[in-house]
Amino acid sequence: MGLLTIGAFAKASRLSPKALRLYDELGLLPPARVDPVTGYRLYAPDQLDQARLVAWLRRLGMPLARIQHVCALDAGPAGQEVRAFWAQVEADTAARRDLATFLIDHLSRKDPAMSSTAKSKSLGIRFAVLSDKGLVRESNQDTAYAGSRLLAVADGCGSQGAPASAAAIDALKHLETESIPAGNLLNVLEDVIEQARQAVHDVAGTGSASEGTGTTLTAMLWTGSQLALVHIGDSRVYLLRGGELFQITHDHTMVQSMVDEGRLSPEEAASHPQRSLLVRALGPGADTNPDMRLHDAQGEDRYLLCSDGLSTVVPTQEIHRVLSEITEPEQAVRELVALANASGGPDNVSCVVADVMELQQ
Repeated sequence: MGLLTIGAFAKASRLSPKALRLYDELGLLPPARVDPVTGYRLYAPDQLDQARLVAWLRRLGMPLARIQHVCALDAGPAGQEVRAFWAQVEADTAARRDLATFLIDHLSRKDPAMSSTAKSKSLGIRFAVLSDKGLVRESNQDTAYAGSRLLAVADGCGSQGAPASAAAIDALKHLETESIPAGNLLNVLEDVIEQARQAVHDVAGTGSASEGTGTTLTAMLWTGSQLALVHIGDSRVYLLRGGELFQITHDHTMVQSMVDEGRLSPEEAASHPQRSLLVRALGPGADTNPDMRLHDAQGEDRYLLCSDGLSTVVPTQEIHRVLSEITEPEQAVRELVALANASGGPDNVSCVVADVMELQQ
């Protein structure tokens, strides 16, 4: 078979002539020959496989620059690259889904027809907090806080890690006393993340002090019937409800991204040497985009906020046992910290335990 005209090649590859001209200009899919007199582009039949691959990748929504990279790879690595791209698409979709759910819940509570259908029970929280430097680290770069409305854990890193984690939580403490209109909750959460981000930048400053300085931030704001969650980094929130333990945050780490992409198993991730490498955090040059969502509280719910000094060394089943068996939050946080230290205490460890209770009318 001889060379194909751009029209015939477009039909065979399911790419438009306009797209083929663009891909030629970008060097992604240059023609086999350009007629020196007419300027017509002519394509070889053996270019069809690559053209069809480009068409399929475009249907996935892959950017042209990344398509060019994929097309330069052998089949195996190209498949891995497509898998990684799609995992990121799904992660982004999940983040937008969480935001959509947040907005639906948020707006539903502003709708009189929705909010007046039932009188909710009066709920409150009781809580305890404990932070410990562990058995290996010379200082404690964690900061933990628990109050009647705000629960928070931040895990600092870098030369100014301790001031960074403290600054991030200090930026949220005004929520303890500030009256927040129900219709303004989402805007308030966005504002406090920006305030925390700026506070960490101020601590980091410039030059050598800023090198690697940053912090995770995982916080929950009690609204009376809900807990509004803001999360960035690898500190975690667990929910014990009906005897079952659920992790309700997603770690923003390189290793977790590799698990999401199918490149690592959860078992491999647990012992990976870079399991603490963050892809999102508060700090200079970091991706500071937080996860945000609302959780409807129920009587007898128990929430645990913790730094990775607990979750990376204490098995989930042990965390579940402590939260299920120990009634008092103060005793629960002491036991969790003791378990982390009994496992070698390689990192700072911080825990907040909060119980949702029905209040007496």
